[in-house]
Amino acid sequence: MAFEDPAAPAEPVTENAVAPADIVAEPGPSTTLTSLQRLQWFGAKTFGLANLGGSLPGAAIQTLRDQPREAGSHWEGLGERYGVSLSTAALSNATEAGLGAIWGEDPRYARAAAGAPLKSRLGHILKWTVAAPNRNGDLEPAYARLLAYSSSSWISNSWREPSDTSTEHVFIRIGFGYLDRIAGNAFDEFWPDVKQKFFHRGPQNQDGH
Repeated sequence: MAFEDPAAPAEPVTENAVAPADIVAEPGPSTTLTSLQRLQWFGAKTFGLANLGGSLPGAAIQTLRDQPREAGSHWEGLGERYGVSLSTAALSNATEAGLGAIWGEDPRYARAAAGAPLKSRLGHILKWTVAAPNRNGDLEPAYARLLAYSSSSWISNSWREPSDTSTEHVFIRIGFGYLDRIAGNAFDEFWPDVKQKFFHRGPQNQDGH
C-alpha cells in the first residue's frame, strides 16, 4: 500500500487561473453603500438619461391615445402625464433607496463579467431586475424594489386622474416598473460598449491631432 510523502511539496496553485468559458462571474458592487451613494443613485435613476428616455416617450404615447382621457390630448396633457410619471418614479426610487438602507439592499446594477457571451449578459440583466446584493455582496430577492414599485403605484393614485386609479391600472404600473428596470439594466449593460465603439477617441499626438 502506497503512502503519500508528507514532505512532498503541495501542488502549486495558480493565482491567475482562468475560469472555463461557460462560467460567468457576477461581480457585485461594493457592499458598503454610503448615504451619499444612495442619493447619487436616486438622482441618476430619477433625472438621468435612462428615465428621460422612458418617461417622455411613454407620456407622448399616452397623449396620442388620450389616456387618461381627463388629461386631454394637448401639450398641457403631455406635461401632466410626464409629471405624473416623474413623480411616481421619484417616489419609487426614494422608497427603494430608503428601505434598502435598512437591511443593506444595494439598488445599483453591476455589469456582467468582461467577455461574457450575449446570452449570459441577457440572463444577467433579467436576474438583476428581481435580485440585488446584500451587505455581504450576495444576490437576494430585491424586496425593497418590490415594495417600492407596489407602494408608489398605489400612493400615486392620490394625484392621478380618476380613470387611472383602478386596481387593474395599479398592477399594470407595477409590471411596467419591472419592464422599465429591465430597460434600465440593459442600458447600463450595453451603453458602455456602444460608447466605446462609436465615441471612443484614440490617443492624440502631442500637437493635439
